[in-house]
Amino acid sequence: MRIAVIGTGYVGLVSGVCFSEFGYNVTCVDKDKNKINNLNSGKIPIYEPGLENIHKRNVDAKRLIFTSDLNSAVKGADVVFIAVGTPSRRGDGHADLRFVYEVSKEISKAIDGYTLVVTKSTVPVGTGREVKKIIKKSNPNADFDVVSNPEFLREGSAVEDFMRPDRIVVGLETERAKKIMSTLYRPLFLLETPVIYTSLETSELIKYASNAFLAVKISYINQIADLCERVGANIDDVSKGMGLDKRIGNKFLHAGPGYGGSCFPKDTLALVKTANDNNSPVTIVNETIKYNNFRKINMVAKIQNAVGELQNKNISILGLSFKPETDDMRESPSIDIIDQLLNLRAIISAYDPAAMDEAKEIFSDKIKYFSSSEECIKGSEIIVILTEWNEFRALDPKLISNLMDGNTIVDLRNIFDPIAMRSAKIKYISIGRN
Repeated sequence: MRIAVIGTGYVGLVSGVCFSEFGYNVTCVDKDKNKINNLNSGKIPIYEPGLENIHKRNVDAKRLIFTSDLNSAVKGADVVFIAVGTPSRRGDGHADLRFVYEVSKEISKAIDGYTLVVTKSTVPVGTGREVKKIIKKSNPNADFDVVSNPEFLREGSAVEDFMRPDRIVVGLETERAKKIMSTLYRPLFLLETPVIYTSLETSELIKYASNAFLAVKISYINQIADLCERVGANIDDVSKGMGLDKRIGNKFLHAGPGYGGSCFPKDTLALVKTANDNNSPVTIVNETIKYNNFRKINMVAKIQNAVGELQNKNISILGLSFKPETDDMRESPSIDIIDQLLNLRAIISAYDPAAMDEAKEIFSDKIKYFSSSEECIKGSEIIVILTEWNEFRALDPKLISNLMDGNTIVDLRNIFDPIAMRSAKIKYISIGRN
């Protein structure tokens, strides 16, 4: 089976590389020629554990190639995946589908024989139908079907998620399309991976409904953490007590500074817009968006409450990416929090194991950058934990105390043991724990 993947962003690159690992011949397409040259020479533009090794293995085996020529990639392909970006549209927050529709027109001109056109990008309900119209209008003689196959990849564990998914969701209309999609994912059948075949609309909505639910869950546990602080309860124990209930589950019950990343912020906005357009508002999700924005401001207030005046205070930030095991800073809480700290005239030092280059693009010379956590916290008056990287968990409280000039840690990820911190004479503030 020959596969073309249009777009080498996070979803397209991971999907293309992993499909080649299944043994398929995969061609990934992107208009950015510099990016394509780097990918062909072995340079991966994202930090994702395990991806580089699989990429190299399949490039060497000549099962995986990268090109800027969409026409040649689509001609002869059995399956063409659309994996271009769908950022939030300015003004109303809806998904911007310009790239999806532009690519659909290009694909229509290159189709050669029966082809399955699959939307892998996260798209609102009705997009598959529109893609079908665009292709038919541009090439009335094209022999094709449109399929929705949303991704459920978590940054930092995307390879594992692709190879061992919780489920595969496929929205389609014909038995012909179903047969090809069944063949495509046959390597996962040995794992007894559940495959859900639905309509196009249902498949598109499953993706948004899933991400919005997880965003709601994060905001819910953050609000419960705030309540814990008021009543003297412990959020870690509350989360554990809740998570052991199989109806609830223990995932996404970790208190923190709010959700970020490339998915939850834009997908919640897009779902709210779709719901409003169809006179069926999802008010829970709308309130979640508002609360998540408020929470970032509240985290700065938490730092202020711990130390008072922040002007000219040396603050060390540990963690910049929106979650560990990724360099992705899109919508990361660290951006809003650092911006507010800078507005309060604090002096910011920062370190992240993977996201330093991304941070420099965002903050330029407004903050100081260091190559290790020890260097970053040396001489600091306040340490703020924003991402729960494992190497931060391993920091010894006594070493921290010796390196700092001050003695305050504001841990917005609850990675340290409060007793151990206080034994090291550190003023320790966490979330939902007294």
